Amino acid sequence: MEKAVSVFGSSRPRESDPEYLLALELGMELARGGFIVCNGGYGGIMEASARGAKEAGGRTIGITLEAFAGRSNRWIDDEIRVRSLAERLARLVGMGDGYVILKGGTGTLLELAYVWELTNKKLMPEKPIVLLGDFWKGVVDTLREELIWEGLGDCTRIIKVVQSPRECALDLKERLG
Repeated sequence: MEKAVSVFGSSRPRESDPEYLLALELGMELARGGFIVCNGGYGGIMEASARGAKEAGGRTIGITLEAFAGRSNRWIDDEIRVRSLAERLARLVGMGDGYVILKGGTGTLLELAYVWELTNKKLMPEKPIVLLGDFWKGVVDTLREELIWEGLGDCTRIIKVVQSPRECALDLKERLG
């Protein structure tokens, strides 16, 4: 059975931006690894990861929001439209067997925090969380220090930081079987 990886990141990068090209390569590597790429379905990192997956022969799912104008990007095979941001976030997390977080803003921070908190509170099974690049490393390191200080242990043990799309796909393949 195919496993899905939910990819989170900024909607801002354009085709020539380094972040877009990184997400494009990520989508290719995930598809080559046999994963379905699931994301928010719009532009930027979402478009690039879906495009990469499609160009490598993979399948894509986009979870879009009725409140946003327009439909999903052209690289999405299956669009699922939802009514609220909370429902969109829950679907993206629920569909993922693993998660990849790239550079992004407050929306990406929300996605990282949501999946991380559900795992920490054991409200869902533990699933791999991979940070591609060092953008979120400072956030993770700060929380690690604070939660260890509070006596809660190292809650960051489920998060892995990798530097390349290939390393990311290999890590997910290893951890997800």
